[in-house]
Amino acid sequence: MTDKKQMRSAARLYAVQALFQTEQLDVSVDRVRSEFEDHRFGATYEEGEFAEGDTALFRKTLDTAVTWQAKIDQLTDRALVAKWPIDRIDPVLRALFRAAGAELLKGDAPPKVVIVEYVDVAKAFFADGREPKFVNAVLDHMARELKPEAFKPRA
Repeated sequence: MTDKKQMRSAARLYAVQALFQTEQLDVSVDRVRSEFEDHRFGATYEEGEFAEGDTALFRKTLDTAVTWQAKIDQLTDRALVAKWPIDRIDPVLRALFRAAGAELLKGDAPPKVVIVEYVDVAKAFFADGREPKFVNAVLDHMARELKPEAFKPRA
């Protein structure tokens, strides 16, 4: 994995963690952003070393997720089954869908890259569960709704 790719992957993981923390602790995204950038990006602790994150991607993902949260949540709701609206799903998954939705909505990466990256994030949180497959299905639905042209077969 190249350093730039690793930094982008780390930024995505940190964005999910930051969105989760913002919601769970009911604190501002600015406060959480500062905490991550000052204390987690590249930090070394007893438990190990945190990867350096792509600051620009981290900030853009957080800002877009917060600014467009209602639209991203509606998009996610349409991808979920009727009995499980976004407010009933696991808060880590909710944060993940918001971060991924932000990238699908306003990001530069191709939708298939966003899906693969966030499925990998889901695997980090739910290594033995079915959640990564669930994330793949929901994000695929979201991406096809937002960017159907990316899924058309090439002639």
